[in-house]
Amino acid sequence: MRIFTGKAFVLFASVSACSFLPAGDAAAMHIADGIVPFGWAAVWYAAALPFIWLGLRRMQTLAAEDLSMKPLVGLVAAIVFIVSCMPVPVPFIGTCSHPCGTAVAALLLGPLVAVPVALVALLLQALFLAHGGLSTLGANVLAMGVVGSFTAYGIFWAVRRFGAGLGAAGFCAGLAADWATYLTTSAELALGLQGAESFLSLFAAIAIAFAPTQLPIGILEGAMTAGVVLLLSRKRPDLLLKMRLLNAEEAKT
Repeated sequence: MRIFTGKAFVLFASVSACSFLPAGDAAAMHIADGIVPFGWAAVWYAAALPFIWLGLRRMQTLAAEDLSMKPLVGLVAAIVFIVSCMPVPVPFIGTCSHPCGTAVAALLLGPLVAVPVALVALLLQALFLAHGGLSTLGANVLAMGVVGSFTAYGIFWAVRRFGAGLGAAGFCAGLAADWATYLTTSAELALGLQGAESFLSLFAAIAIAFAPTQLPIGILEGAMTAGVVLLLSRKRPDLLLKMRLLNAEEAKT
């Protein structure tokens, strides 16, 4: 696992170097190459890198404690990749919305491990599907992997503390993660593109543009997350017990 971590950082450094390459315009999912200025792209890379490093360290620890963790990480990474590849066209602005899947990753693996999982999904999409870009990979990882994962995990536990069941907590986690991801993306775009326009007005315009598609997608992602959690509570409660999403008493009932 230590070797894997080293290779992952070499890969990430190589992708970072691609930020210096010229990029054309694109209208696709995630933030595409050529949209965010290099200075801001570098800032988002710098902000995402510590979380990626901590996520790889956490993955290494979990894999050493439990051999079943590696296959689970691979399965969840495939889920995030597939779910976040489902484009929904946004009317009038030439781009797409999509669900994220990071709420499921955050709940089953923990929010730190969900960050490199999101990195892998976003990198593959940028390289092979033209979704997002290499220069903007840091921004996309920060929005979907970091903000989305930690929001999902925090909201899940906050709702559970109020006595809500697994389904309600899973729904709120998926909904909040999806909307938080797109609010963060809107903020990143507004900061990079504001020019003479104020940040708040541009942020509001971008967020409103995505609202017709992203609001219902967030609700659907909440339902999907709730469904996954409830299904696992019936079929594989051991996975939820392992991540302490379910206590032994709830597992029996």
